[in-house]
Amino acid sequence: MSTFTITVITDDSPESREVDEGTRAWQLFADDPSVIAARIDGTLVDLARELVAGDTVEAVAVESPDGLDILRHSTAHVMAQAVQEIFPEAKLGIGPPIVDGFYYDFDVDVPFTPEDLEKIEARMKKIIKEGQKFDRREISDADAHIELADEPYKIELIGLKSNAGDAAEGASVEVGDGGLTIYDNLKRDGSRAWKDLCRGPHLPTTKRIPAFKLMRSAAAYWRGNEKNKQLQRIYGTAWPTKEELADHLHRIEEAQRRDHRRLGTELDLYSFPDEIGSGLPVFHPKGGVIKREMEDYVRRRHIEEGFEYVGTPHIAKEELFYTSGHLPYYGEGMFPALDVDGMDYRLKAMNCPMHNLIFRSRQRSYRELPLRLFEFGHVYRHEKSGVIHGLTRVRGFAQDDSHSYVTPEQAPEEIRHLLNFILSLLRDFGMNDFFLELSTRDAAKDKFIGSDEDWATATQVLADVAAETGLELVPDPGGAAYYGPKISVQARDAIGRSWQMSTIQYDFNQPSTDRFNLEYVAADGTRKQPVMIHSAKFGSIERFMGVLVEHYAGAFPPWLAPVQVVCIPVAERHAAYLDKVAAKLRAHGVRVDVDASDERMQKKIRTAQTQKVPFMLLAGDNDIEGGAVSFRYRNGDQDNGVAVDQAVERILDAIRSKAQV
Repeated sequence: MSTFTITVITDDSPESREVDEGTRAWQLFADDPSVIAARIDGTLVDLARELVAGDTVEAVAVESPDGLDILRHSTAHVMAQAVQEIFPEAKLGIGPPIVDGFYYDFDVDVPFTPEDLEKIEARMKKIIKEGQKFDRREISDADAHIELADEPYKIELIGLKSNAGDAAEGASVEVGDGGLTIYDNLKRDGSRAWKDLCRGPHLPTTKRIPAFKLMRSAAAYWRGNEKNKQLQRIYGTAWPTKEELADHLHRIEEAQRRDHRRLGTELDLYSFPDEIGSGLPVFHPKGGVIKREMEDYVRRRHIEEGFEYVGTPHIAKEELFYTSGHLPYYGEGMFPALDVDGMDYRLKAMNCPMHNLIFRSRQRSYRELPLRLFEFGHVYRHEKSGVIHGLTRVRGFAQDDSHSYVTPEQAPEEIRHLLNFILSLLRDFGMNDFFLELSTRDAAKDKFIGSDEDWATATQVLADVAAETGLELVPDPGGAAYYGPKISVQARDAIGRSWQMSTIQYDFNQPSTDRFNLEYVAADGTRKQPVMIHSAKFGSIERFMGVLVEHYAGAFPPWLAPVQVVCIPVAERHAAYLDKVAAKLRAHGVRVDVDASDERMQKKIRTAQTQKVPFMLLAGDNDIEGGAVSFRYRNGDQDNGVAVDQAVERILDAIRSKAQV
């Protein structure tokens, strides 16, 4: 038998190895049960792939990002097989892996019920136990049309293969970028149990699926287009171990407990009236307190950081947004035009065009730069109804929007200044675990404007400043704004979820002669074009509040809490004493209530804890006699006999220091 040489990469080190003709990838990694696929010359393949001379082969472990995708995609196939075994009339849509799980779409006459999901899950366990083999075979378009004649959605995907411009959500998962392949699920006797159009790769057998669970079903339009038929989508999750599955399910339970939409109702913070419209929240008095504290904080911080406060209207002539480039490049995100005196106006989706007009309102000197403008600008985005989600995805929101106009030489220092500002702000709000994302352009797409040289300069400036922070920097190719690259600060909350919070964007396009023709007079008397740095610290006040509600599970630190102190008398006769204590606190600006209701003391304590009030001050006969209170924290800890002045100072210290009590 002849042999040939391949390269095997282990621990990032290449190793030459002689193998026999006919060797398959699994034979290289047979001693490592964590390996479920391979990467040959950079392409993911099944372990059953036969090797050829010159191949560079790398193991793909199930714990790796690619390995998890393969595990979850294979589990989606098992789910689809189970669905068609139980519901033979079901037609297959698509079934890709997603973050932490997978889904598969089906065309069925009746939506799936929770009882259906239990039956499907039981059938999946049977398929997994059988150890069916995922077997890949290539097929021509013509033969695929014949073999999949009963699957109209698969036939449609085959037609999309040659039309990349019409590529759909998930289509590449099914048809790949080259020829067609079908995966057969083979029983141990070699007979076919099921098949699906798919590019793979997959696990070697269904027995390599150790832990999974079906989560829920929902309606979903075919290929994500509301003009298409509505299918039924089943979501599931799969993990390398049962322990990891249990941890994931616990995280989901915790996320549900922290859901800001539910807590907003329970704590009476905000609501989303149908009469106003989807994605347009209103803030109740308690939510208004939090919003005001956020606004007061960030307004003060901007002034301290050298920004000047400005204000701009909610609407403007449509032509302004053509000048800025937003209508040509971001038009789908803006609301339709309004007819005002026969002219088209637009609700603004951003504040930068109007700030540019403020800069351009008079001649500027290099001595004024950096010129920093800031406002709470209320903007409106025409989000699709399917993506609106509480406060974290809305149609109307306030941005703490700022724009710095600088010389090109000043740009790195200004970005450094803004990034330090952002990180200190997030820490003040209790977000201490960050990483950065650098969004760059995709030169192959025409949604980006400006020269290659300008893009390269801007991207390098952002990358250099980001690297100085020592934080993890994650690339986001193609994620830049049309006018320039950006840094996004991603913060992890109390249960480890990542949220995009703040952004810094380098814009060399809007100041250009083709756009707003912004100029300043340089030291030598010549006129030069500034660089414009966009930054939003909260991003959206609404979204930031939604994240904070979930981060704190509604238990805000004292400085942000809508009600900071509740005074609870042991009996009615003690209320007057606590009224005087409350007056002392109010004199220092503390938000305090006295619960003089007819409820028993223990019920009042439970109510305050349910409302997540940071501090409770209790008073009975002994407290009054000693000029003291019982100082109770919302976690149930209590100090008795605390002098009133000491209690007041303890509360003020917690508020001033922004303590995470």
